This record gives sequence, structure tokens and C-alpha cells, in this order.
Amino acid sequence: MKGDTITVTITQSSACSSCHARGACSVADIQEKDVEIPFKNSSYIPGQEVSVVFQESAGLKALFYGYILPFLLVLAVLIVLYSVSIHEVLAGLLSLGILIPYYITIYFFRDKLKKVFKFEVEENS
Repeated sequence: MKGDTITVTITQSSACSSCHARGACSVADIQEKDVEIPFKNSSYIPGQEVSVVFQESAGLKALFYGYILPFLLVLAVLIVLYSVSIHEVLAGLLSLGILIPYYITIYFFRDKLKKVFKFEVEENS
């Protein structure tokens, strides 16, 4: 905890990480991600298990900004460049290159996006 935020570690595991043969398989994967969440209740203690809640409508917005809009941008740039008779390889590379300014823009608006995509913490019962 620092200031008015709490850092929650989310353990993400693949479906096969609990399999008895995971040691012999390279598919099993466990990742830990840290999420900073603003909180008002100071009753949480380090190591306490909590549930992280995210609104479904915000999840759809995240899906749109993270996957759908970049795909549509790449597709639109590819179609436009290919239709003006630019070589296929160059059109493909330039259409992928549109992702660089897109994700840089997303990075600069990260503070504004944090206000839109709010996580909440709930105690496990």
C-alpha cells in the first residue's frame, strides 16, 4: 500500500498448470501481474486474499481499444495503400507500422484510461 492505492498481485495460470504432467510439458504457464487499485478502505493487510472486480462494460471498451480498433486500423491502412498501387510488402509493413503511433498515443493517455478502466477490490468471504 502506498498513498491511496493498493497493489494486488494476480496469479494467472493456464488451464493445464494443475495437471500432474506439467513438469514434462512446456504448455503449462503461470504468470504474476501487479495491478494498482485505488482504495478507500484501509482494512486490507499484505498477503490477504481478495477478489478483483472489473465492470463488464469497461472490459468491452478495453477489448475494443486493445484489439478491435488496432486491427481495423491495420486493415484500413492496408486496403488504402494496396489500392493506390503500393507494393504488397511495403503496404503490409506500413500498415503494421501504424500500430507504433497508435500504441504510443495509448501510452500517453494512460492516466485518462486509468479513470475509465477502474478495478475494485472486494474481500473474499
